[in-house]
Amino acid sequence: MRYLFTLLALTGALLSASAQQTQKPPLHGKHWMAITGKPLAATAGAMTFQKGGNAVDAACAMLAATCTMWDVLSWGGETQALIFNPKTKKVIAINAMGVAPTGATPEFFKSKGYNFPPQYGPLAATTPGTPGGLMLMLANYGTLSLEKVLAPAMELAAGYPLDAQTANSMERGKEMIKEWPYSKKVFLPHLGEKREAPAAGEIFVQKDLLQTLTKLVEAEKAALKKGKSRKEAIMAAYDRFYKGDIAREIVRGSQEQGGLFTMNDLAKWKPLEEEPLSVNYKGVEVYKMQQWTQGPVLLQALNILENFDLKKMGYNSPKYIHTLYQAMNLAFADRDFYYGDSYATPAEPMKGLLSEDYAKQRASMIQYDKNDAMIGPGDPYPFEGKKNPYLELLKKRGYELDTTKRNFAPTHDTRNSSSLNDYMNNLWLGTTSVEAADEEGWVVSITPSGGWLPACIAGNTGVGMSQRMQSFVLDAELNPFNVVEPGKRPRVTLTPSMALKGGKPYLAFAVQGGDTQDQNLLQYFLNINEFGMTAQQAAEAANFNSNQLWLSLGGTKTEDRQPKPGHILLHDSTPQATRDALQKMGYTLTFDDRTSGPINAIYFDWEHNSMWGGSSNHGEDYGIGW
Repeated sequence: MRYLFTLLALTGALLSASAQQTQKPPLHGKHWMAITGKPLAATAGAMTFQKGGNAVDAACAMLAATCTMWDVLSWGGETQALIFNPKTKKVIAINAMGVAPTGATPEFFKSKGYNFPPQYGPLAATTPGTPGGLMLMLANYGTLSLEKVLAPAMELAAGYPLDAQTANSMERGKEMIKEWPYSKKVFLPHLGEKREAPAAGEIFVQKDLLQTLTKLVEAEKAALKKGKSRKEAIMAAYDRFYKGDIAREIVRGSQEQGGLFTMNDLAKWKPLEEEPLSVNYKGVEVYKMQQWTQGPVLLQALNILENFDLKKMGYNSPKYIHTLYQAMNLAFADRDFYYGDSYATPAEPMKGLLSEDYAKQRASMIQYDKNDAMIGPGDPYPFEGKKNPYLELLKKRGYELDTTKRNFAPTHDTRNSSSLNDYMNNLWLGTTSVEAADEEGWVVSITPSGGWLPACIAGNTGVGMSQRMQSFVLDAELNPFNVVEPGKRPRVTLTPSMALKGGKPYLAFAVQGGDTQDQNLLQYFLNINEFGMTAQQAAEAANFNSNQLWLSLGGTKTEDRQPKPGHILLHDSTPQATRDALQKMGYTLTFDDRTSGPINAIYFDWEHNSMWGGSSNHGEDYGIGW
């Protein structure tokens, strides 16, 4: 009888998970799919497909549009992308993360009283990455001209009706915006009035940005007139941005406001194609960016979780939540100490970190009856045949965990909002994601970011500068691989995802939300792979989030970033029995009505040769399929 009740409870949990109703309808497409964080930007992707473009063209058009709409990024930010190439059957990674500029050293920031580089302003900026990443992707894998791909963004820059979310972000951040003359000119057209930012629905015009985008198209056209190839012409536009008059104005405008960029910094930087990292989870190959992102966290967590029967535990049962929470904490503890720029020294121990034997060792540490508040980094070096050179540093570092001082949600707007009640607003302010696929087989997953509101604009370019410097550390005790240094990339939260099954695209998925990204993406993947949810059901499903990790964004003091062990965000619908069980294990519970994260995804249905799209019921995320 006891077995029967257990079976019935498990069956009910599975049915409720896989048969749930969704607030938004699933997307279906046979020819193409375009999904991103703004309805107008998704329309830009659809327009590009209608022009005959492929998924790379459409993804670049959506990226350009979201940058122009400040959702929640701009043209001076950074771009991370995974692309499935149907011709080679391989996944390609595009690294368009900017680097620390000349003079960005620990000593420089410490002399100004910082424990981390600042959150806002010119000193928060890495070199612009998104324009270079967009043009590299387009040149190598797209089919259309830069002019055609930028056309929707240029029309938006000429003037579009501003949405309420962005308009209100400008108004909330206006005191900071007034510190920067070029930002004030763009974002506060009604200076001196009660509301100085544009109103929702007002036509928002960005003349300087339109001029910058026009210059890129002019450079492309001039190169084509000289007989250059399509790719060479796009890269001529690239050179104008990073080496020509656009670069000169970015550097001048940044330095005028106290920034560190030099012309050499922009000219030396280049976007890179690289090999993604991957693991196999129960026959599915899951791909993430390299360790200069937090992406391998999801891979490490999957390796740990493969040692457990998650389906038997039941969707969001106390045992399932506890097991995932502990696995995520183990992976994030390694992220916090071992991840950094894969192109800088020292070299990160990724072979060991992604070893199945290491994962088994980490899995064996999970305590079944309580939360482990003292989870720390492991020692992956023996799993690649080496001795850990940082054992003394780990002992010195210790695990001093502050349980009272930090909100759950990493926030980009801490001057205006600091309470757990503002979780949803903080999560929306993360960044955006871009997903695209076509019937030829091209698939793109992008998580761009940087230059969010309130943004410091570089001179008369309309280009908002990145704020990603804050993801560096200034002391090796926190992470010897991520100490700021000129020419180095910070270890960022941005983390597009892709999965293949049987060598074919299975899932393209991404989400916004700082340090919560790979927590929500892990659960999204498991919702589909373990519990049979559709792409839309999984995007809206009740997830949970841990704050037992060092935050990557927000605050310039160490206490602002310290982990909050045992704190967990649960969905409002969590049953009382589950709440009671988790509290007995030592968890501190908070609740919200949406906890899945603003996930966008494409699932490939090879049985019917169609695509399913999932677009989150958070915020303004939107998709179009055909």
